[in-house]
Order: sequence, then structure tokens, then C-alpha cells
Amino acid sequence: MLTGSELLAKVKELGDVGKSEIVRACGYVSNKKDGGERLNFTAFYEALLEAKGVELGVSSKVGKGGRKLSYVATVQGNGNLLIGKAYTAMLDLHPGDEFEIKLGRKQIRLIPVGGTDEDEE
Repeated sequence: MLTGSELLAKVKELGDVGKSEIVRACGYVSNKKDGGERLNFTAFYEALLEAKGVELGVSSKVGKGGRKLSYVATVQGNGNLLIGKAYTAMLDLHPGDEFEIKLGRKQIRLIPVGGTDEDEE
């Protein structure tokens, strides 16, 4: 399967042929169980958009499964407060990152260990 500049060059080279022929010529073909071929149009179009510099789904505020983030956390039955992967990914947090917990009257603040609390009152 062609990608990047090779994909763009091949599409340009093929010119006015049909969509199916372009997808086939660029290598976006797989074999079905019955021996026939399946043209992978979605993978082809995604690769074509990426080659043209269009990034899909990057830095959007949509979590897993296309749901919008609610910005609400719920205390679980065992007392844990779960934030969720979508939020930690937005903040570029990794396993092992440590935070200092600051409790206010109506808020919980997490300050990275070694960081500064800019809004301290």
C-alpha cells in the first residue's frame, strides 16, 4: 500500500481512471475468504488525506467511541475518583507521573510534583 508522496504521485499519474482502479493500483486491496478481492476505500482515503496533510481526530475533545467529554468525574463505589484516559491524554500524562493533592473548600487541585501552584490564594 502506497503512502505519503508516493501515493500522491501515483494518483496524479493515473489521472482520469475510475476510483476502483486507483485504489487497486495503489495497493489498497485485500482478499476475501471466498478468494475474491476487497477494495479498501476507507483506508485509501484516510492515507490520501494524511498524505495531503489533513490530520483526522487529532487534539479533538472527543473521547472513545466519538463521545464528547463531559468534564465530570464520579466517585466510584470503592471510593476512587476516576479521571479517565481521554483527559490524561489531553494533558500528555504518563504512568508514574506524580501530583500533589491540594484540597480546597469546594475543589481538588492536582499540582505536578515539582511544579508551581500559579493560582495560590
